[in-house]
Amino acid sequence: MLVAFAFALGALGVVFLCGWRVLDHRADRAQMARLIALQPNDPPRFSASMVADLPAPARRYFTYAITEGTPLLKVAILEMTGQFSLGSKALPKYQKMSATQVLAAPEGFVWKMVCGSGLGRMSGSDSGLWTRFWLGGIVPVARFSGTNDHRRAAFGRYIAEALFWTPGAYLLMDNVKWTAVSGDTFRVSVPHAGLEQSVDVTIEADGRPSKVVFPRWSNANPDGTYREQPFGAYLSAHQSFDGFRLPTHVEAGNHFGTDAYFPFYIAEVASVRFPSVPDR
Repeated sequence: MLVAFAFALGALGVVFLCGWRVLDHRADRAQMARLIALQPNDPPRFSASMVADLPAPARRYFTYAITEGTPLLKVAILEMTGQFSLGSKALPKYQKMSATQVLAAPEGFVWKMVCGSGLGRMSGSDSGLWTRFWLGGIVPVARFSGTNDHRRAAFGRYIAEALFWTPGAYLLMDNVKWTAVSGDTFRVSVPHAGLEQSVDVTIEADGRPSKVVFPRWSNANPDGTYREQPFGAYLSAHQSFDGFRLPTHVEAGNHFGTDAYFPFYIAEVASVRFPSVPDR
């Protein structure tokens, strides 16, 4: 009798967890659709005159990244593979990773990822609203949402990624501040919904971005305490997508520029699409 009761209770638990996972998938799809709907219907087309007043390195970046006459679409859907670390610098424990990302700065993003295999398979999503990951598809192992710390950390991530994956979005934003840090580096500061994030971008002689660095609000440190710390990425393998030249190889990690840095995220972008606005 007790065995039957325990079995029934366990079965109910599995059903509950599976239902919970289904709700997460549904929330991912709903948020992705909401972000895709932010794509402008008839955006302006890029002209070098739009960036004529920006600092020289920012000007060179935009004239490299966006072909003259390209519609300034702000929402992109990216498909990627690569490696994701589930460990530390000493023992990275890299796992094969695949992900779909919807990026719509400055409003938000959703990164839906699967890595590993078998019982160690990790899946879930990261967004401006939540972080939710599951082990084996049915065991929740990380869930964060609704805090200012999470919101600020997520904002830093997608504002930086938008700069090199959806550069057109930056030319549609209001109150963005641009400064030259050096002859080959510029800084951009983006305010949105009570938050502000600065990002430094280093470019090559032809304007191609090769590095981004920014102060990210993060608790990825030995103390587990949220604070600003350097986060950065190396960018390479640029390819053309619908008039935009974008990096398809990205290696990123915490404590950028210090001995503690290691790339926990290594992405190979297979495709970038700029979806049209769905019927409303």
